[in-house]
Amino acid sequence: MRVLHTADWHFGRLLEGRDRRQEQEAFVTELCAIADERNVDVVLIAGDVYDSVNPPAWAEELFYEALERLSNNGKRGVVVIAGNHDQPERVRAAAPLAHKQGIVLLGLPKEAPFCTEPDTPAEQVRILQGGPSWFELAVPGVAHTAVIIALPYPSEARLRELISESFSQEQMQLAFSERIRDLLADLSGHFRTDTVNLIMSHMFVMGGNESDSERPIQIGGTHSVSLSAFPEQADYVALGHLHRLQKLSDKPLVRYSGSPLGYSFSEAGQSKAVVMLDLVPGEAPVEEIIYLQSSKPLARWKATEGIEQVEQWLAEGRDAEAWIELELHVSDTIDPAEFQRLKKMSDQFLKIQRVAVQAEVSSEETEETRQERAQMSPEQLFRRFYERKKGMQPDEKLIQLFSRLMVNEQADEGGGLA
Repeated sequence: MRVLHTADWHFGRLLEGRDRRQEQEAFVTELCAIADERNVDVVLIAGDVYDSVNPPAWAEELFYEALERLSNNGKRGVVVIAGNHDQPERVRAAAPLAHKQGIVLLGLPKEAPFCTEPDTPAEQVRILQGGPSWFELAVPGVAHTAVIIALPYPSEARLRELISESFSQEQMQLAFSERIRDLLADLSGHFRTDTVNLIMSHMFVMGGNESDSERPIQIGGTHSVSLSAFPEQADYVALGHLHRLQKLSDKPLVRYSGSPLGYSFSEAGQSKAVVMLDLVPGEAPVEEIIYLQSSKPLARWKATEGIEQVEQWLAEGRDAEAWIELELHVSDTIDPAEFQRLKKMSDQFLKIQRVAVQAEVSSEETEETRQERAQMSPEQLFRRFYERKKGMQPDEKLIQLFSRLMVNEQADEGGGLA
C-alpha cells in the first residue's frame, strides 16, 4: 500500500499581509499530480486544513476541489482530521456525502467514520469496519487493508474530558501525555499482523522543532505528548502541527510532514515536502521525501552597507523567486522619500526592518560631539535620539507631546504645581 502524508495547509493564511492563494492553488495541483503519477493508494491529511475557524469561501472551495481530485472518483482513500486551527464541525460537514467517494472527514477525537454500504462495488474504496477514532480501509487493487487510528487535535475540550483540576504544570503535562498513551494503546488493539497499521494525529510531540508560524497548542508544555505514547505496532505515525519536515523516531516511524508553504520568515531556508511510504504488513516501511516546487521560498536579507547594497543584490538577481524580509542597517536617518523608493524597488519585499547602528568615532570626535550636545535644546536632543533609534524623524505631534512633558517636569521641579 502506497501512502502519502501531508498536513498544515492553512488555506486562507497571509504572509505579512500578502495573499498566498495562488501558491496554495499551485500546491493542490502539484499534490494531485504526485498522487496520480506515483499511484498513491491513500492520502493522509493530518490537520490544519484552514488557518482559522472561519476561512474565506475560496479556501473552502479549494479544499473540496482538492478532496475531489485526490479521491480519483472513489478509487483512492483520503483521510482528513481537524487540527487546532480548524473548526471540527466545518471539517466534518461534508462527511455524509464524502464517504461515498472513499473520503473520511473527522472533526473530533472520538468520532467514528461512516462505514461503506454493503452494495458498494469492489472498484471503490471501502470502510469495512470502524468505531470512535479508528477504522479499517480497503483500497481497490491492494491485497491488504489498512487499520487507521485517526485522532483529530486532542485538546481536553475536544476530548470532552477534564484531565485535571488542580495539577501543577509538570503534573498536567505528564497526565495529558499518559492519557494520550492510554487512548492510543486501547485503539491499537484493532491493529493486526495482516494489516498496514497507521496512526495520524495533530499534536505537539516532545522533541519536535517549532517555528514562529505555529499557533501554540500547549502552555508550558502541558499539552505535549511523549514519543513513548505511540505503540510499536504502528507501521507509521503521520503527524500535523509543526511546520518543519522532521522525523522523530524510527520505531515506530514517527514524522511531521511539515507545511507545504512557509508561513513565517522563521521558516526561511526550509525545504517543503510531502512524505510517501510503501507499506507491507510485517515489513519495515520504505519512505521517500518528495520536495515541493509550487511555493515561493522565503529569504532573509541583512544589508549592513545600506541601500546601495540592496540595489546591488537586486541587480545580481539574488533570491529572484523568493519573498524577502529585509533588515537594513543604518547609522543615520533615512529620508522618507528614500525609504519609499526602497519599498518600491521590488514587490518581493514583504517586510523591511531598519536597525540603527552607532557609528564608531574617535576620542577627538567624541569631545566635539559632547560640546555640540551641550549647546542643543531638549527638543533637539530628543529629535536626535529618536532619529538614531528609529531611523526616521519624529512627527510634530510627538514633538508637541515631548514639549508638554518637559514643561510639566520643569513646573514640578520649580514647585509650580504644589
